[in-house]
Order: sequence, then C-alpha cells, then structure tokens
Amino acid sequence: MSHQRIAAMLLSLALAVVPLVGCGGESAQDADGTLHVVATTGMIGDAVEVIAGEHVDIYTMMGPGVDPHLYKATKGDLDRLDRADVILYNGLYLEAKLGQLLKRMGSTRIVVAVGEVIDDSLLQYPDGAEGHADPHIWFDLSLWREAVAEIGQVVAEADPTNAGVYSQAAAAYDDSLAMLHEWTAEQIGQIPDKQRLLITAHDAFGYFGAAYDIEVMGLQGISTVSEAGLYDVTRLVDLIVNRGIKAVFVESSVPQKAIESVVQGCRERGHQVQIGGELFSDAMGEEGTPEGTYLGMVRHNVNTIVSSLK
Repeated sequence: MSHQRIAAMLLSLALAVVPLVGCGGESAQDADGTLHVVATTGMIGDAVEVIAGEHVDIYTMMGPGVDPHLYKATKGDLDRLDRADVILYNGLYLEAKLGQLLKRMGSTRIVVAVGEVIDDSLLQYPDGAEGHADPHIWFDLSLWREAVAEIGQVVAEADPTNAGVYSQAAAAYDDSLAMLHEWTAEQIGQIPDKQRLLITAHDAFGYFGAAYDIEVMGLQGISTVSEAGLYDVTRLVDLIVNRGIKAVFVESSVPQKAIESVVQGCRERGHQVQIGGELFSDAMGEEGTPEGTYLGMVRHNVNTIVSSLK
C-alpha cells in the first residue's frame, strides 16, 4: 500500500473521531437529547421525578411491594441499565444483590450511591448487621434531605442545560421535606410515653425512632434475608405483654406471617394486641395514590402509627 493511501486513510479516521470528542465531557445525555436515569428504589425515583420531571426519562427498578434486600435485576432492568446515562441507588448494602453490578457500571456512566454521601457519624450500625450501616436513611427526613440534595446535584451536572430548573425544584422540595420533618415530630409526640413503641416485621425504622423519639423494635434485623425464629417471636411477645402495647404493624414489602405469629402468641398469653395497619418501609405505595409518593408515604405511616398507638 502506498504512503499516500495510508495517509488518506489516517486523515479519514481522524475526521471521523473529531465530532465524537467534541461532543463529550459536558453532558451525559444521549444523542436524542434526553437524559436517561435509572433509580433502584421508589424513594429515589420519586425524588428524580419531583426535581427533573419532564426533562428526563426516569425508570425505577423496584415497584410497590418489592423488597430491595432480596431483589434480583430482570432482563428489562439490565436493558435499561445498559442504556442509562445516570444510575442512582441507595447503597449502604440495601440493594445487596445488585451492589457489585452497579459499581462496575460506574466505569462507563454516572453511578452514585446517594445514601453514601451522608457522614458516617450520622449512620447507625446495629448489632448483628455484620458491620453494615442501616441503609433505611429515608426514615429520618433530615438525612433524606441530604440524599435528595445529592440527587439534584447529580442530575444538574449531568444535564447542565436544565441545571437552573433542577436547582429551583430541588430547593422547593427541600422546603417540603423540612416541613414534613417538623410535622412528623409533632405527631409522634402525641403518643403517650408508655405506648410509644413501634413494632414492625423487620428493623427498618431505626432512624425514624432516633429522629422522632419513639422506641422501635423489629422482628427481623435490618435485612429480610434471614427469617425470624422462635426466639425472636417469644422475645417480642414478652415485651408486648409486659408493656401492654396495643398494636403492632405489618409492612407492605414483608410477608405478614411472622407478625401474625406474634399477635397469636400474645393472645395465648391473654393479651389482645391488634395489627395497627400496614406501613410502607422498603417500598412506596401504588403509582397514582398518595402513598405512591415519598411525602405521601411518610404521612400515611405517621398517621397509621399515631392512630393505632395514641
């Protein structure tokens, strides 16, 4: 092959590469101009929806009733992850079976664990969690505000054209979260001290208890991977009977059988305890309902807890 032919081929290749280089480094958007965002949980997806709305294509992997501790990605999830410009997940080992996959994808796109921006000194490390922090940070609105601020910043940096819109929406949403934080504290404060004990299927409400001054206890640990045993049931029955607790709660993403065993155990001891209602813990409610938004989910939980224990 002649030197002239080789030179011509190299020039053609260089001209083909130049437009690709010129388009990189400023935005994560695809060629269609749309920012494709994948969120693992409904709480994260809802925050993206509030902040970015019509300007992004948002796909949430885990819908109502889904337990993130046990979740495995579907083929549809993998396809959307592969097309994503931005992937937002909770981290702190919430998405236990997805964590390594998501971290590996960070080499080719923006991947952020929004829960891991929170200062370690503010996280809880429960006994029996094998050194993992409690990942249920959304139950303390002051912590969730930090995660939401990170979501807003990530989306704005990925789509600088609409950064101003995202900044304003994030600020307005932060105001709503701050007001809900104060309201939650006021409502929980109405429960008499003796009855201020929240018992649920698994230990998802640790941050809620610390933030709003209510004792919490779960039948299972912070993860639902291991099942509750007879000792766990007996321990809770003893506590409920001795304290005269009126109600326990089931969760939308956790089977009710174990909590029903606690209720039956109390009845066998002569104490009538009721199932006070269903709480949303690791997943929000159905789309189109108040509980299908983060703000609505929190209000539902608080109202359910207060009405049953007050």
